[in-house]
Amino acid sequence: MNFELTEDQQMIRDSVRDFAEREIKPRAKELDEKAEFSPELTSMMGELGLFGMYLPEEYGGQGMDYLSYIIAVEEIARIDGSQAATLAAHNSLGIGPLYYYGNEEQKQKYLPKLCTGEALWGFGLTEPDAGSDSRGSKTKAHLEGDEWVINGSKIFITNGSVDMSIGSTVQAVTDEVDGKKIFTCIIVDKDTPGFKRAGMHGKMMWRASDTAELYFDDCRVPKDNLLGEIGEGSHIMLSTLDSGRLSIAAMGLGCAQGAYELAFNYAQERKQFGKPIIKFQVNAFKLADMATKIELGRNLLYKACWLKDNDKPFGKESAMAKLYCSEIAREVADEAVQIHGGYGLMKDYDIERFYRDQRLLQIGEGTSEIQRLVISRHIGC
Repeated sequence: MNFELTEDQQMIRDSVRDFAEREIKPRAKELDEKAEFSPELTSMMGELGLFGMYLPEEYGGQGMDYLSYIIAVEEIARIDGSQAATLAAHNSLGIGPLYYYGNEEQKQKYLPKLCTGEALWGFGLTEPDAGSDSRGSKTKAHLEGDEWVINGSKIFITNGSVDMSIGSTVQAVTDEVDGKKIFTCIIVDKDTPGFKRAGMHGKMMWRASDTAELYFDDCRVPKDNLLGEIGEGSHIMLSTLDSGRLSIAAMGLGCAQGAYELAFNYAQERKQFGKPIIKFQVNAFKLADMATKIELGRNLLYKACWLKDNDKPFGKESAMAKLYCSEIAREVADEAVQIHGGYGLMKDYDIERFYRDQRLLQIGEGTSEIQRLVISRHIGC
């Protein structure tokens, strides 16, 4: 097996790292404190070619492999979870379903503008009473003539409410057969009558990303806004989550890498008892454990991406990577705060933000408990 990155993949890592260090890092703290979404940074990520990286050039993409995209998410998350969330959600959950399941007309209508950074797209799955149990969705849609009429609501939707967001893919119950709900995905443009969006505030983490509630009150969209086939909603959503877990894993890996580097640098500078605290075995061992976990996470995640890029089943490995990388983000960030001591609890130090940002990774796109359920089914439990 060849564990080396290709020349193109290494170029992606270098260029995205330079961009994150130069453009995002100086603004991350201020944006977090203000809980302010940045259209400027989003547009800059688009100009760098980070949206639609794995899409063919005919739709405005870069024609790269999925691993290159995952490396980009990892490098952004190494600096700021909020900007990484915008990037990951838009690519995996926004663009993904439109590309994989949209018809040619839908692809040509939406994808080019979604690949430039001028527009974002949401993924309407989660509801107030439907989180881990996605089949608990209550949002309904029915056909009246040539229109879908949608009623219900969605919650915790990334990239759902800012001006740059031009719409969302929405899962709705379109029928019920023998007590079994039939789910269908429908495209809803932002200016559709009966469709309202509201930003969610007061978040502990990813404070500079957009999180929204979506409301549908006799929301009418054209019949042609059907994504895929009627009754294919669950398949579309679950397939999308398989790929989305890779991007959340990349966020966990990047978060862990960033926290580790902050702890390593601080331990070199901070002196106690007459020497840098990195020279104390207790701290050296903490850093050694961090580095080991990060290396294991990177190998597992990259293997899952290799499986996807080579059209092999990757659902089990995707869930494993998401579980492991999100868990080590928590462990590494926690130990990094410990190495910082009291300073790690102060907002003046970036590690405080990393400690908050990692917490969603064990919840979003399937909790750690759900990942274990998915893995246990794959291994035949």
